[in-house]
Amino acid sequence: MRISDILRDGRVHFSCEVFPPKAFADMEQAAAVTREIAALEPDFISVTYGAAGKTPAHTLELARVVEQCGRTSLCHLTCLQSTRAQVEDVLTRMQAAGLENVLALRGDPPKDGPAAGDFPYAAALIRLIKARGNFCVGAACYPEGHPESPTRDKDLDYLKAKVDAGADFLTTQMFFDNNVLYRFLYHALRRGIEVPVVAGVMPITDTRLLKRTVLLSGATLPPRFLSMADRFHDQPAAMAQAGVAFATEQIVDLVANGVQHIHVYTMNKPWIARAIRDNLSEVFGHDAL
Repeated sequence: MRISDILRDGRVHFSCEVFPPKAFADMEQAAAVTREIAALEPDFISVTYGAAGKTPAHTLELARVVEQCGRTSLCHLTCLQSTRAQVEDVLTRMQAAGLENVLALRGDPPKDGPAAGDFPYAAALIRLIKARGNFCVGAACYPEGHPESPTRDKDLDYLKAKVDAGADFLTTQMFFDNNVLYRFLYHALRRGIEVPVVAGVMPITDTRLLKRTVLLSGATLPPRFLSMADRFHDQPAAMAQAGVAFATEQIVDLVANGVQHIHVYTMNKPWIARAIRDNLSEVFGHDAL
């Protein structure tokens, strides 16, 4: 099913993200994780483009697992280090497998030299995908601005270019201060960006994840979050519980303020998705405001 159709059905939506393994030998474990998350009946499951885009077959294999479980999949596709021929090949394989949803991303530049791909920006990738067939295409957005953008206004220009190129919906990078998202949505709407926006929420259940992922993203951490991390950083079980509680409260506030689409970055941990789903079982799936 096309995700753009799902997002317009008037309900509050719950989706999750999984990532494929680097080695195909570990695929069965990743598939088991995916099946466990799929059993929670999220509206869709996104599958990242793992190992810097060097293992697209792993992404497609996990996407097929999602579809076999009766859920809708969203395949990530990065382009900065890909040639046009490589992208065309992935799209051909997606079409052959009946996979119709793509999250078009630029991807991170290589650490050891300039990128060698044919697509410097995601907007060019979106145009190619749209020209190839009846794909539903999502794009990334950054409530606090992309780290490489000189200003937030310029970042909104880049985002508008993605939408003008054909993006059907947007998914945000993680954020922890909901006011950041509300300001972003206001300014995006003023720019004429009217496609659905899926809010990305990452429950921080381990302070190592905080250091490895969140701080590198540049996301603003509100005082309440910092107090939580400081209090429970040396109590793993308490930190896990507090992290889920923080994310739950964050989602409640989002939905109460009219945000219909919630995407949970699970880090391949089904228990996180289950805890969020159980906490909000009467919120997800109900009619939106």
